[in-house]
Amino acid sequence: MDVKLGQMPAWLATRDYTPNGFLGGIRAGYDRYYKKYINVRKGGIGGIAMPLTAYVVLSYIWSYEHISE
Repeated sequence: MDVKLGQMPAWLATRDYTPNGFLGGIRAGYDRYYKKYINVRKGGIGGIAMPLTAYVVLSYIWSYEHISE
């Protein structure tokens, strides 16, 4: 997150674009989300509510044509 605009090409050249690299990136993002919203001392409903809300919105979008007819 501390990459300056002028450093962007060099930073992108260091990324791993193999399938294993993409899976590692997804895993790192999930781990970051889990540590920030799920695995906390004073947990709230926010960590669970975000994926649940996304699921409800996507389900509505996917079935909108069926609902509107």
